[in-house]
Amino acid sequence: MDKSLEKSLLVWLKAQKKACGLFLKLSLWLGMISAVAMVAQAYIIATILDGVIMGQQVVPLTDNAQMVSSSVSIDTYTPHFIALIALMLLRALLAYGRERASFEAGKRLRGHIRAAVMDKLTKLGPAFIKGKPAGSWASIVLEQVEDLQDFYARYLPQISLAGFIPILILAAVFPINWAAGLILLLTAPLIPMFMILVGMGAADANRKNFSALARLSGHFMDRLKGLSTLKLFHRGDAELKVIATASEEFRSRTMSVLRMAFLSSAVLEFFAAVSIAVLAVYFGFSYLGHLDFGYYGAHANISSSTDPQIVGIPFSLFTGLFILILAPEFYQPLRDMGTHYHAKAQAVGAAEALITLLEHPEPEFVGQVRINSIETLSADHLEVFSVDGTRLLGPLSFELKDNQRLALVGPSGAGKTSLLNALLGFLPYKGHLLINGHELSALDLAHWRQHLAWLGQEPQLFHGTVRDNVALADPTLPDDTLWHLLAEANISDFVKAQPLGLDSPVGEQSSGLSVGQAQRIALARALGQKASLFVLDEPTASLDSQCEQAVSSALNRAMMDKMCIMVTHRLDQLDQMDTILVLDKGLIVQRGDFTTLSNTHGLFQTLLRENIESVADIELVSLPTSASDTPLNSDAPLDIAAEPTKGEAQ
Repeated sequence: MDKSLEKSLLVWLKAQKKACGLFLKLSLWLGMISAVAMVAQAYIIATILDGVIMGQQVVPLTDNAQMVSSSVSIDTYTPHFIALIALMLLRALLAYGRERASFEAGKRLRGHIRAAVMDKLTKLGPAFIKGKPAGSWASIVLEQVEDLQDFYARYLPQISLAGFIPILILAAVFPINWAAGLILLLTAPLIPMFMILVGMGAADANRKNFSALARLSGHFMDRLKGLSTLKLFHRGDAELKVIATASEEFRSRTMSVLRMAFLSSAVLEFFAAVSIAVLAVYFGFSYLGHLDFGYYGAHANISSSTDPQIVGIPFSLFTGLFILILAPEFYQPLRDMGTHYHAKAQAVGAAEALITLLEHPEPEFVGQVRINSIETLSADHLEVFSVDGTRLLGPLSFELKDNQRLALVGPSGAGKTSLLNALLGFLPYKGHLLINGHELSALDLAHWRQHLAWLGQEPQLFHGTVRDNVALADPTLPDDTLWHLLAEANISDFVKAQPLGLDSPVGEQSSGLSVGQAQRIALARALGQKASLFVLDEPTASLDSQCEQAVSSALNRAMMDKMCIMVTHRLDQLDQMDTILVLDKGLIVQRGDFTTLSNTHGLFQTLLRENIESVADIELVSLPTSASDTPLNSDAPLDIAAEPTKGEAQ
């Protein structure tokens, strides 16, 4: 990974730590207090062991003299034992408190980032979300946000502790033995140096691992959702091989990350063990008399005895015991930082995808204007763009007044759904899109959407109950209102027939319901909005004739005296529309009512002919076969008895 990019990612990661609140600082302070308690504990342990093992022995000044010792009562060290037990309990409580504070800091951070990601996806809208498989978004929201936990809970506090604890121990060691302090000081940089050398490629490996995981998640979820289609087209075995290849790629990348982690841990353990061994050798040869440097005052003692009865140098193991007990603790914060360095590498790898999403430009809708109702809707030289700046539609102009109905028709890719997405505030635009004379970008989007009733070609019901889905916009709706909405959508009889009624469960992806039933429940939910404008995108696509008739009749009743914009491929059912806009390649090529357009040579008449010919069991009267034939008679009776074809997705 580019160093400048990694640095910018680290700056962004550290800037997010304010979301952790006081818990990050609390974790750090508890770690520092625990370090002070650890030094005090080492002092007491060294004092007890020295007193019990050596007593008051002195090294004689003459070679032929014997070592002198005096008996030591165990009661002398009772306060030391009490203090030792208290310090052990205190360190245990501090460790528990630090773990809890660290976890809470990471938890708050994860909640903050997830909320930011979900808010961003909400602002970018479905037009942007459909650009990636659902599995890729799940990977970002779940796995990659989860990998930030240890960076804030462990790595950031450990950076401070890795500097504080060694300095604290050096401050305790140098006044006792300068040679031991010098050994610790010179060997300390070896661990972070080799940690950096070994872990230089860890962030890049983690980034590639996250990319492989996102691809695998999206690939697997797509194949799982289309399992029935794959089986019908005998593609099961082929897709298994593709999934196996993607899984093998992910396994290979994961093992490369683990290989770096184990190599780093082995290097850290090796140099820590060598450094401690050097200290042990130094003190061993010092006590054997082969090394005689590093001490202050009397040999091997903190302070020389002033007792005139003792003839010789007081001999003590305290210095060696105290420093050797502290030596592992001196290197432990550096080793822990090496262990948590991989948490940093994981966080950097995850941050790249998160920043790419969170900094993605979004439609500029920051207005605060609120309207009470929709009286007029007009577009003037309107151009609609994708989130990456590609023009999808326009320029075009039209006007829709209260109680009028507008239909958008045209071949797939003409820009019909793009216009709806712009109207819903999900795509940026240029030109003018006016609501009651106010620019759409000047409106409060949340309040604007309360005036809309949306119904698409793929009903989206959420896991829960019928009540939860119908009352999605207002969970406080009473049961009587819910039953009335279901009755208006021609689905109340089905719900009443269920044992649990409104509390009947609805599974993921509307499992347990037919497409027609799910669409009518979605229609009941839309009717609950009490909207001024109905925005419909192929509402009867994929429905059989009976369900289509039920949904259409419910919509006709609901849209009475309401404004409506509808995208449809069922051109033979547009006789109730006031205006029809025919789009092709993002431009309006025809406009008018059904009678006018069906009797005018052009794209609409061609689409109408293709639409009628695609329906089985239909009786046609005077349908022209070429431009020179008689125009289509819009009053000709059409007998549509078969199930309509599924509308094409925009």
